[in-house]
Amino acid sequence: MIPDRTTIEEAAARIAPYIHRTPVLTCNALNRMFGGELFFKCENFQKAGAFKSRGATNAIFLLSDEEIRRGVTTHSSGNHAAALALAASRRSAEAHIVMPENSNRVKIRAVESYGGRITVCKPTLEAREETLKKVVRQTGAIEIHPYNDYRIIAGQATAAKELIEQTDGLDQIIAPVGGGGLLSGTALAARYFGENIRVFAAEPAGADDAYRSFKSKTFVPSVNPQTIADGLRTSLGSLTCPIVLQYVDDIVTVSERSIVEAMRLIWERMKIIVETSSAVPLAAILENKIPVKGTRTGIILSGGNADLDNLPFKAEL
Repeated sequence: MIPDRTTIEEAAARIAPYIHRTPVLTCNALNRMFGGELFFKCENFQKAGAFKSRGATNAIFLLSDEEIRRGVTTHSSGNHAAALALAASRRSAEAHIVMPENSNRVKIRAVESYGGRITVCKPTLEAREETLKKVVRQTGAIEIHPYNDYRIIAGQATAAKELIEQTDGLDQIIAPVGGGGLLSGTALAARYFGENIRVFAAEPAGADDAYRSFKSKTFVPSVNPQTIADGLRTSLGSLTCPIVLQYVDDIVTVSERSIVEAMRLIWERMKIIVETSSAVPLAAILENKIPVKGTRTGIILSGGNADLDNLPFKAEL
């Protein structure tokens, strides 16, 4: 069943001992630049460096003692992988992680530091899924999908729930979209805990499957996505897509140049580290795809696991 208000409230209580209630920051310079009030929900300060810890922790602590003894597994390019490995370690369980060979090195090291057992595969969805099936056959571990799981969606919804509680009178919330776990959770939280809050998503133009799915009102898979926002290269899922189509107000796309510019703005003006995927919502504001003038806009900064040896604006520094 699609998570209801009670399910999300229960998820928030369940994960509270294990995650951060991340701060909401503002920036006067950015407010003046865009003519509105921007409120940044800093999931870059979350455990394991991203919002993914919310869903992974919720899923892990919903498993029975018998189930958790089998261990857990997933395929992920990074943030869900690290979050699941960390959450599994809290229950002394093994985490078997399938990661594409082009995964962010910072995220690979994070998975290893949390005790995750990595199996590398080719960087295609088909390879990820086939490798995961092999791992399940070999280990008997329980799959925890990165986003196409109602337990995950309920956990991710707690970020927007907190944002709404921490910020009075929001007019709209903008989230990045890849597989749709964060976006669908955000849309549900806005509906249950807010008052007439619009929900928007931003996506790289080179990985625009969610945009095309939204506009056509039918699922469009991601095929060979090309973007520096590595966390947003996945397709919507069979569970997230219907929620997105029903409850999200609009999805827009942004250029790679705008993503880099937005990322740099956050680093320079807010003095905090975010990864490329986190910068995509601000990129939509930069391109005036989502008007914010005269509004109170919440922005979910999805994570801070940037590769400091491979920054997109490094050559310009």
